[in-house]
Amino acid sequence: MTQSDRERLAVLIHEVRSPVAALRAIAETCQGNRLETRERRPLVDLAIAACLGIERLIGDVTVSSVRLESVDIGRLVEEAVGAAVLGGESVRAEVDEGLPPLRADPLRLRQALDNLVSNALRHAGSSTEVLIRARPAKAAVLLSVADQGPGIPPDEQEKIFEAGVRLDAARPGSGLGLAVVRAIAEAHGGTLAVESVPGEGTTFTIALPIS
Repeated sequence: MTQSDRERLAVLIHEVRSPVAALRAIAETCQGNRLETRERRPLVDLAIAACLGIERLIGDVTVSSVRLESVDIGRLVEEAVGAAVLGGESVRAEVDEGLPPLRADPLRLRQALDNLVSNALRHAGSSTEVLIRARPAKAAVLLSVADQGPGIPPDEQEKIFEAGVRLDAARPGSGLGLAVVRAIAEAHGGTLAVESVPGEGTTFTIALPIS
């Protein structure tokens, strides 16, 4: 196996965990529960989205590959929050009204959001709330994920985007998540930035240009 093959395999293993976890949470919610049809519908939608995500990841592990279509960012954020809440996490959304539709890859953006949420929960702790926000900016839509955790020292904020880098070896993780998110943002012609104050939390923001 070449180094390139090993890198692709590592990314695939890392990225497939989120949709698999979502499917497990859906199955556990349904197990033994008699849900009304209206209650099952959102779960079915989340399960289909997770399956599509796994199918895409296996078929095209290169995160810089995007398939553009019109995307409702508000709905995308709500789906990401719904999947996290279903898994027992404290995550909420704030979506500004009047967001323009974007030409983007919805599966890749969900992949990026899931990575940011997972990263926030892992480093900030499950007792804190994670906020996903979508808001308009000049010629762009901003997608941000904020936590109330310990924050990141200024001299380490650029290192975290390097593949394989983990600031705290005692915590679980592969060090690939943020590198994947940045690659997805740049594949859309956008950027990924971090704002953090030690002791006050961290916010990661994806800026997606409006084409």
